[in-house]
Amino acid sequence: MLGPTGVGKTNLSLRLARELGSPIISCDSRQLYQGISIGTAAPTKEELELVKHYFVGTLKLEDYYNASQFEEEVISLLSELHKEQAQVIMTGGSMMYIDAVCQGIDDLPTIDPQLRIELLELYQEEGLEPIRNQLKILDPIFYKKVDLSNYKRVIHGLEVCLMTGKPYSSFLKKTKKQRPFKIIKIGLTRDREELYQRINLRVDSMMENGLLEEAQHVYPFRNLNSLNTVGYKELFKYLDGEYTLEFALEKIRQNTRIYSRKQMSWFNKDPEIQWFHPNQEDEIRHFIGLLKGKK
Repeated sequence: MLGPTGVGKTNLSLRLARELGSPIISCDSRQLYQGISIGTAAPTKEELELVKHYFVGTLKLEDYYNASQFEEEVISLLSELHKEQAQVIMTGGSMMYIDAVCQGIDDLPTIDPQLRIELLELYQEEGLEPIRNQLKILDPIFYKKVDLSNYKRVIHGLEVCLMTGKPYSSFLKKTKKQRPFKIIKIGLTRDREELYQRINLRVDSMMENGLLEEAQHVYPFRNLNSLNTVGYKELFKYLDGEYTLEFALEKIRQNTRIYSRKQMSWFNKDPEIQWFHPNQEDEIRHFIGLLKGKK
């Protein structure tokens, strides 16, 4: 079950998982980390007790993790779960993580940790421009396609070029991997106005539940990649004295809305997704065969 942030995936997936007797595999690249449960809208303690969850709060903030590792670990886990469980629910909104499991991602070389540290230090000291310039020379094809403002993707492209001596684009074959199980993709969607209202209200709810205190707690680690995410970035600027709290909260709402549009733009390219409004629970149940009369 997938969809943009704030659409209502958590509550519906919990209900369906309980009916199926299924655990939930989270495919949210930030809910993996400990200590940031409020800002990532991770399942609460009560929700975790209702249904067994995987990939929630399993990593430390300083741990490196990527979609390739997620693919490998989820496929391994599913091979075990499917021995006793016919249907397993995976839910979240991290686009690359979803595609990694459903389609597979290209086999890329392991990056030397020292090279990664060196490029991150270069980025922190001189910005993204010198890294972009190197990437443009070593892989002009990928350079033309990549979002040049996305430092993680730009740096990773250069990492592969430097590590292998080959262009990063030469590894991107986009060959869909065959899985030993059937995949049903359920997308949740709402009208933009309705979704934006929910996003705005969710930011208010997060603040009431202690988002600012959580951001203060992880503030010493603010340069880690795990905290390069909406909610924390804006509050760190407030804590730095760059933003007022009111302005930081408005930026969180704005950037979350922007992210939701990016998610939908990505998901809309996938013809295998069957879209529903979260209120269409009976239709969703019928689609996955939970209602009587299934053909």
